[in-house]
Amino acid sequence: MQLIAEDLVIDRGSRRVIDGLSFAVKAGEALLLTGANGVGKTTLLRTLAGYIRPFRGHIRLDGGDAELTVGEQAHVVGHTNAIKSSLSVAENAAFWNAYLDAGESAAPRTEAALRHFGLEDLSDFPAAYLSAGQKRRLGLARLLVARRPLWLLDEPTSSLDTASSERLVAAVNEHTQSGGLAVIATHLPLALERVRTLNLAAQRVAA
Repeated sequence: MQLIAEDLVIDRGSRRVIDGLSFAVKAGEALLLTGANGVGKTTLLRTLAGYIRPFRGHIRLDGGDAELTVGEQAHVVGHTNAIKSSLSVAENAAFWNAYLDAGESAAPRTEAALRHFGLEDLSDFPAAYLSAGQKRRLGLARLLVARRPLWLLDEPTSSLDTASSERLVAAVNEHTQSGGLAVIATHLPLALERVRTLNLAAQRVAA
């Protein structure tokens, strides 16, 4: 499987953010998007997810499901955690399992996801009362409640302490080790295996 972007040109309002970008991410590989604020990391991720239509260029997931869009085959984690404050931690995980149609028994996957992100002791706790770091970990737990070959993560370590960041790194490494793909926008170094870096600021200068 391979994510391929060819000659992407992406505008945001009247400003050209990405101009003639091409890259590929192979199965078992993570791609880190780096560069200063405003360089286009979030815009590129949103375009890969299908939220933004590029002015020019093509995006495809070779080896994926031809009847699904790239976004439908991806986990997309943005700046917000997308959790329901009125539900408990476990209920949020169960909701994502049902919504994403994992096709497997909900309980084992949701329990494993909460355990991985250190939330098992808070499973009955209302999400509204979680700390910022706990809410971020709960938002990230949906990566593990249903299988998706592609992970698109925008600043996923936001609000995480060192130990929680290591939990995320472990999840990404397990994902790529099993043949998954990940594209991650980050300002911070991540100790990932099988990783490459794409500096969007350098790409803009070259363009």
